Amino acid sequence: MNALSATIWALIPVKARGQGKTRLAGQLCAEQRDKLVEAMFEHVVQVANETVERTVVVGPQRSGVSVNLDRIEEPGGGLNAALGHALTVIARKPDAPSRLIVIAADLPCITPNDIARLAELPLGIVGIAPDRHGSGTNALSLPLPQAAGFRFHYGTDSASLHRNAAQSLGLSAVTIITDGLAKDIDEPFDLADAAHLFSFMT
Repeated sequence: MNALSATIWALIPVKARGQGKTRLAGQLCAEQRDKLVEAMFEHVVQVANETVERTVVVGPQRSGVSVNLDRIEEPGGGLNAALGHALTVIARKPDAPSRLIVIAADLPCITPNDIARLAELPLGIVGIAPDRHGSGTNALSLPLPQAAGFRFHYGTDSASLHRNAAQSLGLSAVTIITDGLAKDIDEPFDLADAAHLFSFMT
């Protein structure tokens, strides 16, 4: 940990076993998909822990996920509802961070420098890290308490919607583009980016 991370936390959503990466069913069986999900998740957690003070998971308890992590149970209603609930819980804590970085769990190329880019933003600025297509969102950097009421819009065109959500709170938004933040694993042709974490072809 360093001075940069003193009041910065990471929030990572996780799905129940068997629910992740269904679009890869043509290339990977269910067991392989779960192993891939777990390998990527552990990588993201390891990188986050090198940069921030605390890492929190929102989602169900599942095998393959570090048991020592703080976990917030999801309320149901999908990803946006789960993240909104977790943001509210974290923002209300007496020791709430000054910045919360929401990171997708499927970023096999993410590095500490990528997270540092999100962590070092000025007060009052929301950071948005789009996916490789420029339309989705792979990470958000939310200043607290200014963004405690931020509305999540994961889904189609989420990067643009998240920019609007920041502006609706009177906050400026900046785009953060790095390979590590952009390369998520959704489609079969993305799998090469995860080869160093999981031998999915064997």
